Amino acid sequence: MDDQLIKGNKSIEAMSRQLTLVLVSLLCVALAADAAVVERIFHVPIILLFLIVKNLTISRLCERRVITAVNGSLPGPTLKVSEGDTVVIHVINDSPYNITIHWHGIFQKRSAWADGPNMITQCPIVPGNKYVYKFNVTEQEGTLWWHAHASSLRATVYGALVIRPRNASYPFPKPYREVPILLGEWWNANVVDVETQAFLSGGSLSNVSDAFTINGRPGHLYKCSKNHAYELEVVAGETYLLRIINSAVNNQLFFKIASHSFTVVAVDASYTKPYDTDVVVIAPGQTVDALMTADAPPSSYYMAARAYASAGLDGPPFDNTTTTAIVRYANSSNRPLRPSMPSMPAFDDTRTAHRFYTNLTGLLRPETPAVPLHVDERMFVAFGLGVSPCEPSQVMCNRSRGAITASMNNVSFQFPASISLLEAHYNGLDDGAVYTSDFPDNPPVMFDFTDAKLNTDPTLTALLYTEKGTRVKKVKYGATVEVVLQNTAMIGAENHPLHLHGFNFFVLAQGFGNYNNATAARDSYNLVDPQVRNTIAVPLRGWAVIRFVANNPGVWIMHCHLEQHLPLGLAMAFEVEDGTTPESVLPPPPSDFPTC
Repeated sequence: MDDQLIKGNKSIEAMSRQLTLVLVSLLCVALAADAAVVERIFHVPIILLFLIVKNLTISRLCERRVITAVNGSLPGPTLKVSEGDTVVIHVINDSPYNITIHWHGIFQKRSAWADGPNMITQCPIVPGNKYVYKFNVTEQEGTLWWHAHASSLRATVYGALVIRPRNASYPFPKPYREVPILLGEWWNANVVDVETQAFLSGGSLSNVSDAFTINGRPGHLYKCSKNHAYELEVVAGETYLLRIINSAVNNQLFFKIASHSFTVVAVDASYTKPYDTDVVVIAPGQTVDALMTADAPPSSYYMAARAYASAGLDGPPFDNTTTTAIVRYANSSNRPLRPSMPSMPAFDDTRTAHRFYTNLTGLLRPETPAVPLHVDERMFVAFGLGVSPCEPSQVMCNRSRGAITASMNNVSFQFPASISLLEAHYNGLDDGAVYTSDFPDNPPVMFDFTDAKLNTDPTLTALLYTEKGTRVKKVKYGATVEVVLQNTAMIGAENHPLHLHGFNFFVLAQGFGNYNNATAARDSYNLVDPQVRNTIAVPLRGWAVIRFVANNPGVWIMHCHLEQHLPLGLAMAFEVEDGTTPESVLPPPPSDFPTC
């Protein structure tokens, strides 16, 4: 009897295990059924504007230009996916330039080889070659974007990346329609040549764009652009979700629509508590999801964007033009000769910009991760411009003054030349042959970072000189990292947008002047519902505090998203070690991984 009972119990246990396996399998199948594989081809040829390319005719500012673009369109194709999907993009490079594609804001967990920054996670796709980017979109919803991450090609190689909830449910009323609004810049010159000239001059030549654009079009206020304005037709009384992306290369922007207001519901693919405003301020790399109700008298209205030039007239030259698009009410009998124009903020209206940036808070939902209260790694990173000796190849450089550089904690970041940082990390090459894991946690000296006399007092000029190097910050898997980002006034003071690859971060606090730990931590830190971002606009002569969990093995660059500052060295990288589980270990590179 006892033996039979034991056998019976074992049989029941076996059946229970089998049933459990069946249920788990069914659950996995159900989840997989909700997910999909989104596969696309990105063809990167040269396109001659003003000629017909795939039924698209384009001209700009009275000139015909040759540009690099994806699939014959500017902006490039919008990727629409759902949370949980797998994305497979075949990039075929038939342009004359090296190219990579970065999926801006995608975590790339266990797919760091697909992140895209040139010589950080991969060698470039050389002309005539191809590479397949494959990654999962998990635990993310909202608006992100993709862009070239080699040279300055992202001026024309970019597009929207829309991640819808898997259950098709938003934490706000369902909009009547969703509309990507991509803000960009345009040059009447080859953007690669513009960057080359800036390097040869030691950074002294400005690379000011000739126009801003909305969805690739400059709008009515530019010459030869009467028919080159994007139009959005709206139905009176309906609400639209504007997925606003700043894909401009070197400018933060103010964005408004005449006689309309917005409710911001997300930034950088992270939901926010609804925030009502009549102006959106957005830095390069950032996204803003804003609801707009068509509640004005039926007519035509301009949407407009112009630069937020934080440094003012004393700063570097900037594009002081305004791009426009048209919001036109359907079936409206009121067709004015010119749509109503919104009243735009002054180009140096830091008060308006700071109010927008600081009034955003995160939307708390049951699945929202809490702010980690224990910090394992603390860093104080002072960053800004500086000078270094001219390189021999910089033939137009002022030898007496030196070349303009940029740095973080006085280290001007140097990109590897023969192997990507991620590949070097994977192969254990952190002994100085490619890079060193000793990026400093603090600047070499503490000083008044925001003092305007930094550029005129001869006793302070030694602070301007930077050291070049490829030094990264090594952190353990799962460590909580807090970084104080201190903006400086060296060479020129301006608001810098810093983008961290591979992670979202909590924006705990931001303010003006020199960071003071005692007062900031006591009076300013939001540890309850801070906004969550991947790109932070660090205030002019100010600071910001971010915190993130390093739960993504690999090498992840943090850099200024003003494109002209990246080749100057305004960057650093985090080297996140492998964890102890299979899910926390960096897999090997794919078989078609580009080689240098």
